[in-house]
Amino acid sequence: MLARMARKGLFAMGRGVLFGAVLLLAAGAARAGAGAARAGTDDANDPLESANRFLFESNLHFDRFALRPLAEGYRAFIPRTGRDGIRRVINNLRAPVIFFNDVLQANPAHAGETVGRFLINSTLGVAGIYDAAAHFGLPYHNEDFGQTLAVWGVAEGPYLMVPFIGPSNPRDLAGLAADIFMDPFFHIADANNVEYAIYLRDAVTILDWRQRNLELVKELEEKSVDFYAAVRSLYRQRRGDAIRNGKASPISPTFSVSSEWKSETHPSEGSARVAP
Repeated sequence: MLARMARKGLFAMGRGVLFGAVLLLAAGAARAGAGAARAGTDDANDPLESANRFLFESNLHFDRFALRPLAEGYRAFIPRTGRDGIRRVINNLRAPVIFFNDVLQANPAHAGETVGRFLINSTLGVAGIYDAAAHFGLPYHNEDFGQTLAVWGVAEGPYLMVPFIGPSNPRDLAGLAADIFMDPFFHIADANNVEYAIYLRDAVTILDWRQRNLELVKELEEKSVDFYAAVRSLYRQRRGDAIRNGKASPISPTFSVSSEWKSETHPSEGSARVAP
């Protein structure tokens, strides 16, 4: 009993630390960005570029020595049909968060599609393993609270490179924190003392994204004169497309925990499309 209470206390503390850290980082970056903007900031919206480049290199080391090898192992040991099914289940679990953001963005058409997809895929699709809803003309789309804030007119703030998260900005960091706390799966796992399910879902999400983009990330890095600048440019373009509900860029160049998949099927492992 005491162990259970201690575990829940630590988990609750961890949530508080994550939420507080995200908001503090977002607020601090916003203040720094505002000061830099007054002094004159270039079109890249990157007043913290020196620090961002340092964190970018740190993230690259983590990717090269940990994330990429794990992703390669995930691809090697899990058949593609299994990976696709796992991805769809994770997409299905995210449906409530997408629905909440559809509603907050006053988009009833998308909200209806999200509800329909969740009901169909949770039943006919066997908990989301199969995308049965697509056969009923209900395509997958993704929304997050960062996009919602943008729809409400909140400025993005300066570009940020966040350790282990990747490219972001204060608005998207605040959105990430909000999405975590509006996620029913998060609260159900917490209430039932199966917090490991949250970490397992996130770990599989990261590994699957990375293995689907192994070739594209490598190609981008090899062909870019400035890999950091290429990542920054593509991230900002991708987020802009997502906010406008437009077509996403072919690849999000580096992992972001807020990333989800727009397409349920992929013509090849090397051409996976990633929605914001």
